[in-house]
Amino acid sequence: MLLLATLAWPVWAAMTIEIVGGAGNRIPVAVVPFAVSGAADNPADVIAADLERSGVFRLIDGRDLGPAPSEPQDIRFPAWRSKGADAMVIGQLATLAGGRFEVRFRLFDVVKGQQLAGMSYTVSASSLRAVAHKIADVVYEKLTGEPGVFSTRIAYILKRGSRYELQVSDFDGYNAITVANSPEPLISPVWAPDGSRLAYVSFEEKKPVIYVQNIFDGKRRAVARFKGSNSAPAWAPDGRRLAVVLSKDDISQIYLIDVDGGAPKRLMESAALDTEPTFSPDGRMLYFTSDRGGSPQIYRLSLDGGSAKRVTFEGNYNVSPTLSPDGKTMAFVHRREGRYLVATMDLASGQTQVLTDTDHDESPSFAPNGRMILYATRVGGRGMLATVSVDGLVKQRLSQSGDLREPAWAPLWNR
Repeated sequence: MLLLATLAWPVWAAMTIEIVGGAGNRIPVAVVPFAVSGAADNPADVIAADLERSGVFRLIDGRDLGPAPSEPQDIRFPAWRSKGADAMVIGQLATLAGGRFEVRFRLFDVVKGQQLAGMSYTVSASSLRAVAHKIADVVYEKLTGEPGVFSTRIAYILKRGSRYELQVSDFDGYNAITVANSPEPLISPVWAPDGSRLAYVSFEEKKPVIYVQNIFDGKRRAVARFKGSNSAPAWAPDGRRLAVVLSKDDISQIYLIDVDGGAPKRLMESAALDTEPTFSPDGRMLYFTSDRGGSPQIYRLSLDGGSAKRVTFEGNYNVSPTLSPDGKTMAFVHRREGRYLVATMDLASGQTQVLTDTDHDESPSFAPNGRMILYATRVGGRGMLATVSVDGLVKQRLSQSGDLREPAWAPLWNR
């Protein structure tokens, strides 16, 4: 029987992250160890790891310059400039009464000797890692002009032995919780726009049924349990509707359903197999996979009316579309010479770029700032998660005990 966590439990073994490629032009930044009172972990370690994994920054080692500065007056800017640092993060961690901590940090422009940001947080011990991610987000945004995603979470399916688990973790794999687990397959998790719920498909009834589950209190309910198959949920940007694939009328077709109930609305009349819907960020377009042209390709349907238009033309197999947060880029799975690869298309020009180089990549999902793509791959016969930058230059692999598959990156509202 399916066991659901009304109170989710932590999984302490974090993923192992391996950087397998990096960009050449990166911002040189020094993240010096914070001045720490007490026996707490140093937040600088998490901040530095976050920035390095982004592929945007190059860490500067200044240990040979003497004690790490923790106050502005301690910084010898000429010495750090000679090490090549353009920016620097300093800070302190102080132990307070009641098991709480004060975390303070400052970000400096080393070239100009000016402070760019500075904040103070009072938190419990269990929130120290979350604060470090938040600081990394501030640094990323101040130095790039784009939001950081280090405080976001990801969802994915973990197959361990004969059981399937739907897990949610920090973006780096720490603090994982099991939202649902079953001896029957769990597939297709997708985040609600507000980051509070997940829609997914469970086979616990020996057929695919779509559920929506609150990740905070564990409450869930079936939203599509029609005759036949119920699969491939996709949230509308309003958070009130789902596009789903139903076979209740004998062939798999795309319908709109209200998550609070009501009759499904069929979007197209087609003799083809239509599946894998995803909305454009403005909610006006629906992208989906169909074999109506003889091979699996990606199509686009205006929800304001009209017929579906084919989007992909290169190759005879293009599936699993997903849109960047700004709606300008589509990521998808493209087959080339028997290999299944993650590719992107500029929707204005139609220009396509293949980003990955492994053999079996699937389930692409954009980071909420649009700079990275999370996807599932297989290496050495085992499923793992990976990320690639939208220019294809920065690649990482995230591995854990068991098979990892079908990832979904949570929105920024989940920060």
